[in-house]
Amino acid sequence: MIDIQNSKDTREIPLQKVGVTDLSYPVQVLDKAEGSQKTCAKVNLFVNLPHNYKGTHMSRFIEIFHRHRENLGMKQFLFMLEEIRKSLDAERAFGSMEFPFFMKKQAPVSHAESIMCYECTYEGEVSSASSTFFIKIKIPVTTLCPCSKAISQYGAHNQRGIVTVKLKNSSLFWIEDVIEEVEKSASGGLYSILKRPDEKFVTEHAYENPRFVEDVVREVFIALKNFSKSEKPFSWFSVECKNFESIHNHNAYAYTEFNEA
Repeated sequence: MIDIQNSKDTREIPLQKVGVTDLSYPVQVLDKAEGSQKTCAKVNLFVNLPHNYKGTHMSRFIEIFHRHRENLGMKQFLFMLEEIRKSLDAERAFGSMEFPFFMKKQAPVSHAESIMCYECTYEGEVSSASSTFFIKIKIPVTTLCPCSKAISQYGAHNQRGIVTVKLKNSSLFWIEDVIEEVEKSASGGLYSILKRPDEKFVTEHAYENPRFVEDVVREVFIALKNFSKSEKPFSWFSVECKNFESIHNHNAYAYTEFNEA
């Protein structure tokens, strides 16, 4: 059959990205406790298109991703993109994969077990000369206002926050370990199940560990910079925190980033 995509284009306009977006697909990713876990991802896959090509073969993106769907650790994601690049004879291939990551978590006193969900995103780019990989993790936390605690005779207002870390990866690490470090940097982490003794504990723990949004970002920065001094898995990272204020009609926000270079 005639292959229109491979026909010549005379308009001399290269395209930086062509491909497929919003592909919902079951995948399997690495899990520290269980080895791997199944989840469902929303996927975007692209290659660049030289000016003389009319189009690309869209079906190949899906075919290749389908073959890799049950082994999509961080390095394997880049292998998948490289296969797409070579299959489509492209200079560069790009991709992102957003998925819920599930983690078993025990309540601090009763040890009641439940499952927490964290939003993760892979972002990758490969060429014949180089490759880059980022992972973004959104971690919900609780924060208690140091100022409110200092000026009040009793109590202090608190709120839920979202810490978003984006990490440039150069060696193996576990998503669960990053989540743990972020939660320790806030006034406390969140839980799906809390019995009354647990609720007492987390309330008092937050009161004893007040954090401004600025404090959270700085504490996470220190934790990630010292995450693994032997392997240095993050040559670049960013940290942002948004607190959904409980006594204001606005949110509090802070952001910073680290670049080893």
